[in-house]
Amino acid sequence: MPRDGDRVASVSDALMSWYSRAVLVFGAVFVAIGVAILVVTAVNGGGVVGFVMGALFVALGVARIQLERKRK
Repeated sequence: MPRDGDRVASVSDALMSWYSRAVLVFGAVFVAIGVAILVVTAVNGGGVVGFVMGALFVALGVARIQLERKRK
């Protein structure tokens, strides 16, 4: 039954494709949240915690996107 293996492979590929897109979307969301935190912190006069949190969110999002791109 060679066709049974093909179906399992296609389902697995579809799930990995969905997972990859989800990781990229969440990475972009984290970058957007980080930029928003940085902008709000700067507009309100600044604060170390706000700038650090914003930078960490941006770094987290960029790292997730880069790791997913290297995995492919």
